[in-house]
Amino acid sequence: MMIDYLTLMLINMSAGLFLLGCFIWRDLDTPEDIGHWVPAFAVCGLIAAITGFAITFTWPLPQPYNSAFGETSVLLGMLLLGLALALAKRWSLFPLAIYAVFAGIVGLVLGVRIIHLGLTASPILSGIGFILSGACGVLSPLVVWQRQRKDLRILGTIGLFAASAIWALTGYMAYWMHMAVQK
Repeated sequence: MMIDYLTLMLINMSAGLFLLGCFIWRDLDTPEDIGHWVPAFAVCGLIAAITGFAITFTWPLPQPYNSAFGETSVLLGMLLLGLALALAKRWSLFPLAIYAVFAGIVGLVLGVRIIHLGLTASPILSGIGFILSGACGVLSPLVVWQRQRKDLRILGTIGLFAASAIWALTGYMAYWMHMAVQK
């Protein structure tokens, strides 16, 4: 029997991206009193990193999905943990945004490849989810650097909310399907 906790990873990723969108919209340009975000980013980051490492090392899913979902979960998880630490210590977010570019490119590549190969039950939806998530990572240095520009923060927030919605829909549909017990 296959052990599949991809549903947990998808909903956690959705929550993490949604929280990140809220942070960018509300508090990215106000460095005071941002510590209240630390626990939420730490929780999402920890779940993403642990489950991502588990999939990366054990390969419980069909072959291409392990690297697509496991490794990207590690990247996102470590970014969210880094964000939690940076906010707690009041460090610059720019170095994390640079790292997010490299993680974002992975998302872009995977999104295009998933659509091209017709992978997952919904390749277009999954591909767009990866592409949107990746694009947000690639654009993050610009949003962090130009944090006073409301138009860039709006664009980043919309991208993160859209990606979050796609991953939430995918995750909740997967939960629904996982409950259909085979007799």
